[in-house]
Amino acid sequence: MVARRSLGRRFGWLWAAYTVSAFGTRLAFDAFPLIAILALDAGPTQVSALAAAGFAVGAVVAVPLGPWVEFRRKRAVMIAMDLVRCAALLSVPAAYAFGLLGFGQLLLVAVVVGAADIAFTAASGACLKALVRPQDLLVANGRLESTSWTALMLGPPLGGAAIGLFGPVMTVVADAISYLLSALGVRAIGGKEAHPVRTGPQTRFRAGDLLDGWRYILAGPALRPLFFNTVLNNGLIMATSPLLVVLMVGELGFAPWQYGLAFAAPCVGGLIGSRLAGPLVERFGRHRVLRTAGTLRACWLIGLAFIGPGVAGLVLVIVVEFGLITCSGVFNPVFATYRLDHTPADRVARTLSAWSVTSKLSIAAMTGLWGLLAAVTGPRTAVGIAGVLILATPLLLPRRDHEPHDDVRDAAVQSHT
Repeated sequence: MVARRSLGRRFGWLWAAYTVSAFGTRLAFDAFPLIAILALDAGPTQVSALAAAGFAVGAVVAVPLGPWVEFRRKRAVMIAMDLVRCAALLSVPAAYAFGLLGFGQLLLVAVVVGAADIAFTAASGACLKALVRPQDLLVANGRLESTSWTALMLGPPLGGAAIGLFGPVMTVVADAISYLLSALGVRAIGGKEAHPVRTGPQTRFRAGDLLDGWRYILAGPALRPLFFNTVLNNGLIMATSPLLVVLMVGELGFAPWQYGLAFAAPCVGGLIGSRLAGPLVERFGRHRVLRTAGTLRACWLIGLAFIGPGVAGLVLVIVVEFGLITCSGVFNPVFATYRLDHTPADRVARTLSAWSVTSKLSIAAMTGLWGLLAAVTGPRTAVGIAGVLILATPLLLPRRDHEPHDDVRDAAVQSHT
């Protein structure tokens, strides 16, 4: 099978770096809120602000990083962002050990890590495109996707056990160490990386460069609809996450371990979907798989509005989440490959950065909005409204299969205007 072929030693090191940082992040998934509650006596408002800060403020801080990353060596940027995240996270246990930890520091660390995440993602996308042949991109993205779902499935339960044994601060230390190991993995990729050169009439940074990523996305007939589709879809799914905690644990009386099981076990679907993506594309074509999986993943969320108590309710959540995650497991690597194929090499970092910034800001905004909606209508109704709205997102999927060279041509025209 295509999915089993070797992608080379250099991709192997990139994959290893991604794996160790992904598991470290999932291991410390709820560490900051727990530190705020247990060590700083933070209330619900402060905990919500802490969760939103990493998304919203970190995204705003990351806006100028897209153009900056574009014209730097990508692996050097990835190593720098790993070290920044490592240092920022280590400041938390250091301050805690000396009794100096405050809520303001947690907020600042969340913002720094959030901004560094976006810069790293932008640089790693460009790095992946340079390391892997175009025909191997789907296989590479499928392997990264399967790693992501494995980390999501195993990390939080292991992190919960570690928090119970050693406390949340120690999981932050583990997360910091994972970024250090990731930096070493990126460094081990080896080989010379040419310094990117700015082309076109402008050779210096301009304030307008901050918007280049969005200009390219919105001007392209292939990326524009996919951009709105993914931003809205992901925002609506993430907006329901805190409401499901309130509904399941608060109103229906599920134990925390049952809630964790309901969302960890279905991650097996992500592994299945990511392994199926390549064979499905080979058999049916990329555009058909993109539209079909993108449509099917929008059909599941509304089922969570019908959760009941007891075993039947728990089974319903697991089935719905399994369906959603399996469809997402197919869609995500196909989408990531499609996006890289339709983005010229000298615009990858700006495009991915703009995409990430918009996604994180929309998640923060929609999470807040759905919190207000739930306060008025109740969490079950708010989840149902999100489930109905998400059914319209497949209308934003690309209607036809655009050729990558069309987008490269459009980018060349834009760079000279």
